[in-house]
Order: sequence, then structure tokens, then C-alpha cells
Amino acid sequence: MTISLHESATVLFQGDSITEVGRLSEPDRPLGLGYARLAADLVRAARPDSGITFVNRGVGGDRVSDLRARWREDALDIRPDVVSVLVGVNDTWFRYRSGEVTSARSFEDDYRAILTQVREGSDAQLLLVEPFLIPVTAEQWAWREDLDPKIHAVRRLAGEFDAALLAADGLLNQAARSAGAAERIAGDGVHPTPLGHRLLAEAWTALAGL
Repeated sequence: MTISLHESATVLFQGDSITEVGRLSEPDRPLGLGYARLAADLVRAARPDSGITFVNRGVGGDRVSDLRARWREDALDIRPDVVSVLVGVNDTWFRYRSGEVTSARSFEDDYRAILTQVREGSDAQLLLVEPFLIPVTAEQWAWREDLDPKIHAVRRLAGEFDAALLAADGLLNQAARSAGAAERIAGDGVHPTPLGHRLLAEAWTALAGL
């Protein structure tokens, strides 16, 4: 499954800090400094005469319930033609950082709710980026117990909503093996390095047929 970018498409990137990457702290960089900006740059380089618009509404620290709470203003009201979502690792991280548990069922229900709103209100194409973790400490390997069911939920939802799926967890963990160290892909196991962001951007644009 891929997406198609027509000449005047509006592409929305939604998610947490992995998507935000500085867009809120640096107003002159509305796409941030991560994979969203890099993907936009790759599309523009491949199609310099298109009128494709890119919008980033990622917010650091967000869980899927946070996306659901701001979904009208930060997604539906933008009237995007493509909705790209990357969320989930904070739903796991908060469990181990502060004991705030998001069950796999609750995660999937909230995620399904935002995708349903897109489907019911528009013809927008969906691209789901599964959450990922590249463990850099022994403790983080235990996080997989919580994160893996959420990754599986995103894969199910991609099938249910006929969405393109970027299987980021396997992609980045394999990249870490090839690079010789997890820290080369995500310094803290969660937030990608410039190389990690580039790999995400390249995989994203591949799903757009570029």
C-alpha cells in the first residue's frame, strides 16, 4: 500500500516529539528539523514544480489520547489530503517513567477513533508510522513488553483503514545492527539521530512512490 501525492495536495504530519523536532521552539522552521522536513525536502526535490503543501503539527510528549483531544483543530480543520501519524512510544515511556499505563486496548481504541474521524470527514489518504524503540540500555529491553502490542495495534489499524504502513521498528533496529550501535540511530533509544531521521524520511518518501 502506498500513497499518491497530487499536484496541490496538503500533507499533514502528526505525532509527538519525533515529529515535532523543534518546530514549536523555532517558529521559522514550521516543519521542524526531523524526518517530516527531510521527507518534504525529498518530495520537493523530486517534484520541484508541484504545489504540494506540508504541515507539521507534532507536539512533544503527546500520547495517542493527546492527539485525539486536539484532533479537530490540529488535523481535521487543516483539511489534509494525506494524514501521516507517528505516535505510541510515549504511551509506553510514561508507564516506566511515571507509572501512567496506557493499555494496548485503550491505545488502539483512541487511535481508531482519530482514523475514523478522518475517514468519515474526508477522502484523505492515511500513512501510519509504527512506533519504535531501539534499546540502548538493558532496562529498555523490558519496555518491549508494553510497546510491542501497540506496534501490532498500528499494523492492524493500517489493514483496517487501508492505510500505508511504515514499519519503522524493524527498519531502525536493523539499521542499528548495520551501524554497529543503537545510539547511532537513536541516542536515547527513542529519539532518532540525524541518521535515524534520514532513514525515516527515505522510507516515508518510498511509500509516496519517490
